Amino acid sequence: MELRRVHPDSAVTTTADAAAALRHDAEPPADRPYTVLNFASTADGRITIGGRSGPIGNEADRELFHELRGQVDAVMAGAGTVGTERYGRLVRDEDRRERRRAAGLEPDPLAVVVSARLSLESDLPLLQDPDSRVVIVTESELELEGVRARVEYLRPGDAPAAAGELRDRAAMLALAPMMRLLRERHGVATVLCEGGSVLAGALLREHLVDELFLSLAPKLAAGTGPTIVGGPPLDPPAEMELLTAHEAGGHLFLRYRLQR
Repeated sequence: MELRRVHPDSAVTTTADAAAALRHDAEPPADRPYTVLNFASTADGRITIGGRSGPIGNEADRELFHELRGQVDAVMAGAGTVGTERYGRLVRDEDRRERRRAAGLEPDPLAVVVSARLSLESDLPLLQDPDSRVVIVTESELELEGVRARVEYLRPGDAPAAAGELRDRAAMLALAPMMRLLRERHGVATVLCEGGSVLAGALLREHLVDELFLSLAPKLAAGTGPTIVGGPPLDPPAEMELLTAHEAGGHLFLRYRLQR
């Protein structure tokens, strides 16, 4: 699908090319994956309408969403997002799986679900898909029963926090050691985090985010729903550099790099 690039230059490109820039530019740190947030938002900052993210975007947004999944080793989301959006197999299109193979990636990205208290239903399509690989990051010592996916668990005891690493109260567990284990144990070099807002805030407070892809819809939703980043204030606020901006159907697709 075509996009019109408006920054840093003017050109016509595609959702596939816009997403491929992520894998091309990613430079993973030595001790964790390169981590990218991906959100769609209304013009007044809401990331859900009627409790779901689907009504916000247009067709170009949906195409870019799936193309970004095709570029990374793992897709991460909080338990609330996975449950509300009823996650299933992450890459369903066979052409995208073939393109991942050609790029040296696994046909399907690893699914990483963050659930401090293991508040997940076993009947989720993702957990019932035998082709899916799932890592659940949790503080709970319990394990889910009746799942058909290949499920593993990462717990705080698997990797004690290093000196200076934060325990984020909003996330209820320290994420930096878990991200380090994803790199060391599962070979994950790139992670796409799709929400929710509390998880995004926790990653930002531990300085674990490298980029933000933000799809901005020409819609006003009002209400009191979640915004991109939740939890306690970021002090100081995270500064970002705009890398690219694309447009399609009045929707803007913005890519930012977090400043260090």
